[in-house]
Amino acid sequence: MHTKRSLFGLACRAAAFGFLVFGTASLLHAQQVVSPTTVARSPFFLASSAVPDFAGSSSSSSSSDAVAEDGLSLRADALDSSQPPPRRRYGRPNYASSNSNPDGSSKWAFVGGVGLTMPVGDTHFWETPSWGFQVGGGRNWSKTFGVLAQFDYDHFGLQGATIANEDYIYNYCTTAEYSAGECLPQGPAPSGTSTPIDGSNHVWSFTLNPTFTVPTEGSLGAYVVVGGGFYHKVTNFTTPTTAEECYYFCEEVNVNQTFDHYTSNAPGVNAGFGLTYKMSKFSNERFYMEARYVLMLNSQKTGVTDANIASAPLTATNFYPANSNRTSYIPIKFGIRF
Repeated sequence: MHTKRSLFGLACRAAAFGFLVFGTASLLHAQQVVSPTTVARSPFFLASSAVPDFAGSSSSSSSSDAVAEDGLSLRADALDSSQPPPRRRYGRPNYASSNSNPDGSSKWAFVGGVGLTMPVGDTHFWETPSWGFQVGGGRNWSKTFGVLAQFDYDHFGLQGATIANEDYIYNYCTTAEYSAGECLPQGPAPSGTSTPIDGSNHVWSFTLNPTFTVPTEGSLGAYVVVGGGFYHKVTNFTTPTTAEECYYFCEEVNVNQTFDHYTSNAPGVNAGFGLTYKMSKFSNERFYMEARYVLMLNSQKTGVTDANIASAPLTATNFYPANSNRTSYIPIKFGIRF
C-alpha cells in the first residue's frame, strides 16, 4: 500500500514537471513569432503573458526574465519607429495681400491734422503765428518706411510794424502830389488822409514726404519725416469797405475788401519728427503730434519799401517785396494717422 502511494506521488510529480516544461516551451515559441506591430498595438501583451513563478523552478524564472527583456526591447523599437518626423521650421509669418505688406503693416496710409504755424528767422519780423491744417495719403512699404503725398495750408498774420509800414506806403501821396506826378499812386484811393489797412498771408504746398518709423513696443511710437515739393505764398492787403448784404432783407455791413495782393511760387523742403499714440495695440489708427521746419526757397524781388519810397522809380509796382523773401516757419500739427 505504501509502495502504491509512492508510485502515485512520483507519477504526479513527473506529470507536473512535464506540464511545466511543455508550457514554458510553448510560451517561448509564441513569443518568437509575435511581430513588432502586434507588440506595438498591445503594449501590455507581454506583461499579461508572463509565466507564474512556481516555487523551486529556477528555469521558469530565467525564461520569464528573458521573455520580459525581449518584449521591452521590441516595444522600444516599435515606439521609436512610431515617433513623428522632426518638426518643420517656419520663418516669419507672411501676411501679404492686396491691403497688407508681408510684415502685417497696412499698404495704405492717410493723415489729417490741424494746429498752429510759427514763423521763424527773418520771416518772424514780418509775420505772426496763426493756424494751419494738413491732409495726405500714400504708400507704406513696411512697418518702418512709407511715402506720403500731402497738401498743407499754413496761415499767418502780419506784424503791427508791417501793417504800419504798408499803411505809410499806400497813403504816401496826397491828391495834389499824385496829380503833379511827384510820387507814386499808392493806395486804393489817394486822398491825402490815412486809410486804415490790414493784411494777412498764407502758404499752401504739395509735397512728397518719406517717413521713417522708429520701431517701438507698446502704445507710444515715433517717426522722422523729410520731404520737399511746390510752395505757393500769397499776401493780401485789405481795407474796410461798406457793402450791402441781402438775405430776407438788405442791410449795409462793414467788410474788409482786398485791394492789393502778392504771390510767390518756389520749391521748398521740410524735415521734422513726430510722436504717435495707439489706443489699442490691435488698432491701426494713431493720434499724432509733429513739428517740422519748412524752408521756402523764394526768389527775391525788388520793390517799394518805407525806406526807399522817396526815391523809388515811378514804374515800381511791388509795394511788398517781403512776400518774396526766403520764408521759414515751423508748423505744429495734431491729428490722426491710419
